[in-house]
Amino acid sequence: MTTLTDVGLTDDLLHGAVEVERTDRGLLPWRLPRWAREQVGDPQLSLSASQPSGVRLVLRTAATSLELDTIPTKREYVGAPPRPDGTYDVLVDGEPAGAGSVTGGDVVRIDMTTGTHETVAGAAGTLRLDGLPARDKTVEVWLPHDETTVLVALRADAPVAAVPMSGRTWVHHGSSISQGSNAAMPTGTWPAVAARTAGVDLVNLGFGGGALLDPATARTLRDLAAGLGPDDPVSVALGINVVNADLMRRRAFAPAVHGFLDTIREGNADVLLVVVTPILCPLHEDTPGLLGPDLEAMATGRVAWRATGDPAEVARGALTLRVVREELARVVAQRQVSDPHLRLVDGLTLHGEADAERHPLPDGVHPGPETHAEIGERFARHLS
Repeated sequence: MTTLTDVGLTDDLLHGAVEVERTDRGLLPWRLPRWAREQVGDPQLSLSASQPSGVRLVLRTAATSLELDTIPTKREYVGAPPRPDGTYDVLVDGEPAGAGSVTGGDVVRIDMTTGTHETVAGAAGTLRLDGLPARDKTVEVWLPHDETTVLVALRADAPVAAVPMSGRTWVHHGSSISQGSNAAMPTGTWPAVAARTAGVDLVNLGFGGGALLDPATARTLRDLAAGLGPDDPVSVALGINVVNADLMRRRAFAPAVHGFLDTIREGNADVLLVVVTPILCPLHEDTPGLLGPDLEAMATGRVAWRATGDPAEVARGALTLRVVREELARVVAQRQVSDPHLRLVDGLTLHGEADAERHPLPDGVHPGPETHAEIGERFARHLS
């Protein structure tokens, strides 16, 4: 077997992370800075921000073999079948070159019927990559989009160098749909598909349950936008989490969106800013939140969701996706009078009624792998 040498894990080997924490177990990439997580104070947001959707290890090397030790965090849902291990996608000079998983690690057991969870610590596992081309090349290892991942050690049979991000960068914020729920692999989330199709570097701030117009998230986007070039887009997919959390009424929604966009625009007046309305989700088109687990589906071992709100509440200001799209279109049209760099993308053009007939949302909320690919390919044209 080829002799491998330890390679120091450094922050500059990681692309797509907003912050990298050095823990006593290894490097933990975050997609939201500590100050923002602390301000919001939501464990769900912190969990999502620790799951490295869009984060990848990027190396320049002639190595033919690599080993990466990580501590993944697996999720187990009480009463549901075991989830598959997270996938690590490998690209060589931008082309798919394999995939793998890491067993072991920590386990979070979640009981959706009670809303409780427990965490059991585990040991590191190893991703082994063999048969890489024997030439100087760029190797990308995309970390699992839905598995918190601590990077423990890296070994290679040739020297390794960091690769700076170059070209255009795209910063995106959204919900679990943007994070990649129900995607089969990290390069298969719709933002990853869009980024690779358009040839841009992705920074994905898609958070499961966390696209809630938090001011700290807006300030994070503002700060990231400050480091972008004039051709680097920022996009925000808004609405689904506000509805399924039953977070606010119609009276509060539009002003909150204005404030969110105002913050991003501070010092970034010329950055291309794209507002994306929700894709079709029949559960919430005309029924407000809260979103809750479908206990009948859970009894059969399937994870699914249902809307628990009362459609009659819409007349009193409750939000549905139909209302949200109307409000977002109105806000963007109002702002475009003085903001020539603001665009609106109708989510129904990314996944609408005809698409839902072909590929319904498997759990009622999140796209399946085919739909992620389709949304990404369609969105890529808005990144030009």
